[in-house]
Amino acid sequence: TAAAGRAYPRHPDLELAVGPLGAARGETPQRTLARELRRAEALADPFAWVLDATHPFALQISAALAKVCREQGQPLLRLLRDPVLQGGALLLDQLSDLAEQSLPGERLLLAIGARRLAEAIANSPTALHHARVLPSPLALRQALAMGLVSDRLACLRPTAASLPVEIALCRRWRIDSVLCRQSGGEGERRWHHVCQMLGLRLLLLRRPPEPAGVHALPQQALLEQIGDPTELRRPRGLAGPVAAERPLSPGAAEPGSEGRPAGGDPAG
Repeated sequence: TAAAGRAYPRHPDLELAVGPLGAARGETPQRTLARELRRAEALADPFAWVLDATHPFALQISAALAKVCREQGQPLLRLLRDPVLQGGALLLDQLSDLAEQSLPGERLLLAIGARRLAEAIANSPTALHHARVLPSPLALRQALAMGLVSDRLACLRPTAASLPVEIALCRRWRIDSVLCRQSGGEGERRWHHVCQMLGLRLLLLRRPPEPAGVHALPQQALLEQIGDPTELRRPRGLAGPVAAERPLSPGAAEPGSEGRPAGGDPAG
């Protein structure tokens, strides 16, 4: 997205594409990525790496990246977000587990992205639902379609600066429980802080497993693995063709960023 693109400084060697992969041509992400990899090979300027820096819950785009890179022998690395090592939250393996929680009359704040609001609401019919969604027309339409009224709906792009606003929302709405995703990073850490500060119950939707066969590394280890992108060399520890000068990195690369990753759902 344009917001995620602001994390990247201008540089003559940086080519930045904004928007979902393939949207401009009406293609699937797989087709677009495969075409870009072939074009780079034809120009004798292949990508050293594909770096998957998308949201941990952006399952479709991560699966597409893994499939295309595996088929074309393209080295692929995935950025692994650091876990939040704080107790006190209840982990849910899937949203259907929400139905097992005792929520009659509880004011439940849903901070899981607009795409899964319907599933969360269906599995907690006795709760009084509130939601925080990204400030986009699509997210707002999805939330309103679920029957959420305007005074129980907040359009907010979560950042470090939004913490006071989220605290104020929980107080104003008299929230009892918060449902968010175990996405790691600053977004999840902020919800731990809010819930501990206000004495709220925190429900975490468990992070899905990493794509099969994909090498996932935390930020520092990933940077050490790719080394200096200006040097022509073969990637260490991964099979594949000789790598050239540039990584292709779908997704938001800003550590802890809460913008919408390419092809995925809003973070949080």
